[in-house]
Amino acid sequence: MNAKISRIEYILPEKVLTNKELSERFPEWTADAIENKLGIVKRHVVNENETSKDLALRAGQKILTEEDKGSIDFLILCTQSPDYLLPTTACILQHELGLRDNIGALDINLGCSGYVYGLGLCKGLIEANIAKKILFITSETYSRFINKQDKSVLTLFGDAAAATIIECSEINQIFDFVFGTDGKGAPNLIVPNGGQRNKFDANAKEIEDRGGIRTNNDLYMNGTEILFFTLKRIPVLVRNILDKHHLTMADIDYFIFHQANKFMLDFIKNKIKIPDEKFCINMQNVGNTVSSTIPIALKDCLDNKTVKYGDWVLLAGFGVGYSWGGTVIKI
Repeated sequence: MNAKISRIEYILPEKVLTNKELSERFPEWTADAIENKLGIVKRHVVNENETSKDLALRAGQKILTEEDKGSIDFLILCTQSPDYLLPTTACILQHELGLRDNIGALDINLGCSGYVYGLGLCKGLIEANIAKKILFITSETYSRFINKQDKSVLTLFGDAAAATIIECSEINQIFDFVFGTDGKGAPNLIVPNGGQRNKFDANAKEIEDRGGIRTNNDLYMNGTEILFFTLKRIPVLVRNILDKHHLTMADIDYFIFHQANKFMLDFIKNKIKIPDEKFCINMQNVGNTVSSTIPIALKDCLDNKTVKYGDWVLLAGFGVGYSWGGTVIKI
């Protein structure tokens, strides 16, 4: 049994947070400075009453308008901001999307590498003849974890959901995977409070950090350590992916990495020596949408013909965990 990506759709929350608004809040950082460093002009964020499940539902409904719901035999949701600790959000989505009740449904808790890991799970389910058509949704609302006074992450992250149909195919179009994990990096991208280890603290003290303010209830990111991790692991990841497929850099038509930020992506691109015309930077109007960055970028590249039928595309996700993974797909 072979696997392929047959369709991708995505949705963005209606609320928009622009660089101009952020520069008014943080006068020391102009709108142009934010764009020049991060490659972001605006990002979409959820309203107070919107959740990752709501975004996932909209993305699922969008892609199912042209699909037979009865043909979906597995549902996977990737999110780190579920509606509840339990039950599994994918189970709620199965019901609200009107999918059959004799299908599998599960959540995976992964961030920036989540799309690649999810593709790997989908490929495995298809190759094991457990499923023939899978609805894989990534949905994240990191804005809910961000202190409104913490400019280091407030400028970076946006909310979004993407839905992908992965199905069996006569010709294989999703190839082998390389994965990696290094949990000692966990403290460098974390929400310290809110889980079972450290409960949410209504009286958490404010912490001043790099010109911003946060508490241990909020998202913390050590940007320097995340950059070091990326520069250490991702060039090796790319080399391992190519070696596993017996390919060279010249064989790859396009590279789509997790859209972390422009500064980091430019650094990686130059270190690996990827030509500009083969490298995707696609965050200007959405920001870093965590597990949805790769499917959003891939969808946009397909729509604008940057990626075409027959192209070999290398995908690489990396970040929170630390976690990283990559694969090669053929369009």
